[in-house]
Amino acid sequence: MMDNNPSIAVTAAPRRAHSATLALLSFAVMVTAIVSMGLGHFSLSSAAVLDVLWSALSGEPSVQPPAVHNVVLAVRLPRVLAAMLVGASLAAAGVAYQTLFRNPLASPAILGVSAGAGFGAALVMLLHGGALAMQGSAFAGGIIAVGAAMFIASRLGQGSALVLVLAGLVVSALFQALTSALKFAADPTDILPAIVFWLLGGLSRVSMGDLAWAAPFALVGMAVLFLLRWPTQVLEAGDDEARTLGVPVSTLRVALIAAATLMTAAAVSISGVVGWIGLLVPHLARLIVGPAYIVLLPTSILLGAGYLLLVDDLCRSAFSAELPLGIVTAILGAPVFVVVLVKTRRQWF
Repeated sequence: MMDNNPSIAVTAAPRRAHSATLALLSFAVMVTAIVSMGLGHFSLSSAAVLDVLWSALSGEPSVQPPAVHNVVLAVRLPRVLAAMLVGASLAAAGVAYQTLFRNPLASPAILGVSAGAGFGAALVMLLHGGALAMQGSAFAGGIIAVGAAMFIASRLGQGSALVLVLAGLVVSALFQALTSALKFAADPTDILPAIVFWLLGGLSRVSMGDLAWAAPFALVGMAVLFLLRWPTQVLEAGDDEARTLGVPVSTLRVALIAAATLMTAAAVSISGVVGWIGLLVPHLARLIVGPAYIVLLPTSILLGAGYLLLVDDLCRSAFSAELPLGIVTAILGAPVFVVVLVKTRRQWF
């Protein structure tokens, strides 16, 4: 549990400083997105990207050839938007879980969302289903896994946070074992490589259609977390204190878990399993704005969007062959997380 009272931190911190930080982060993310749309084997200037985007929004003629329009709008724009959506969703879910369980090691995978989604996707691949069916099955698998963890916790420990985490670990291990069984049964020349590649994470095949169905779930989850930011802020002081101030702790806990799960399942369904975002980014945000949830949440959302954008740029630009997103986030995340955790240990331990 943190030593500092987050509500005091919010009151003492100048609101203008937080607003300026969020504005600066928003600007940085927008600039990164524009630059990212120019990166690739067919590189484009930021001016060309802006011209294509403005032409698409306003309907005015563009000086860019049709091939440039196709690259920006059909290939790179969906990928950039997906990276921002996935990064923001996983980071926001990480903040919610760490605040809810008052644990610096909590992440979106803590209740088995990623393992359940991986099993759902692998099952459809084994059955030769289409891309939409795979994404829907991954989404459903994540929801089912968390539902199973919450059911087990409610039966064994009256829904306490500790029992819920343990139930999540059990469910995650079960779905990972089931996924391994599917990989064992898959055709090693066709289906098995597809399952392994998806589980490593990536955004190379994301389309606007994928975003059209995944974004509403992720945005609804973010909206719920934002609307519940004040009672969640109170919850950081402890369950007893929150109940004294009139916060319905059990209802709030269920709402936070549901919103975070919805966002994580939507993100994983289009990107595959991408780790470390929800674990690392909230700690980076605490270094910038402190531990108060009401400013930590929007800061983490912006940092998550920008961070995954940069990682995805590295994946597709550093080498001739594109690197899996999950591998790069783990390689970068592990050492950075150690450094960040050392700097923030006084807030948690």
